[in-house]
Amino acid sequence: MVPRELIDTAPVPGGEPLRLFRRGKDHMIVLDRNELMNSRMSGSEEALATMTIDRLGARPAPHLLVGGYGMGFTLRAALGMLGSDATITVAELVPQIIDWARGPMADLTAGCLDDPRVTIALQDVAEVIATARATYDAILLDVDNGPDGLVRDANDRLYSMRGLDAARLVLKPGGILAVGSAGDDPAFTRRLRDSGFAVEQVAVRARQNGKGPRHVIWFATKS
Repeated sequence: MVPRELIDTAPVPGGEPLRLFRRGKDHMIVLDRNELMNSRMSGSEEALATMTIDRLGARPAPHLLVGGYGMGFTLRAALGMLGSDATITVAELVPQIIDWARGPMADLTAGCLDDPRVTIALQDVAEVIATARATYDAILLDVDNGPDGLVRDANDRLYSMRGLDAARLVLKPGGILAVGSAGDDPAFTRRLRDSGFAVEQVAVRARQNGKGPRHVIWFATKS
């Protein structure tokens, strides 16, 4: 077996550091003992974008907020579906994630960060949401592998009633809050409904080929 090579380490404000590993052509981003991302498992991250955009339908000049760049699977999938009038804001708390995308994972990035439709905000996605007003057609969150503060405790506020209310406030009518997760969370489903969203929960596979672990995406639509 090809050994796993540590490429770099990145500090996370208020959390444990992230580590970037490479094994052959594959990359992994790891938090403590949790593998947050793997370049071989892009299916659910891509589905987060494609299934959200399908549900939005045709909209003039749509504006999407993507919470967490990760390995860029969600961003690239969205760019592949949206027209030239779209705007995508990517909120990334850890600057080294963007450095990795432009450096050791440049082949995987495939130039998506230089697309004229993309704006990078190097800040907490919760802060981006807090400063906006009826701005977004969709907010796509996949920063913790689920609706709890895995990467850092402060992320819990994204999934609290207050965080959900804030997200709902900055969505346009009919806008969608989409949240990716490695597993089910009935309490989060109830919070979404209690926040006034119409909620759809969908199971997806982690790999593009329809195999791998079963993940969950919540699509919460603002009425």
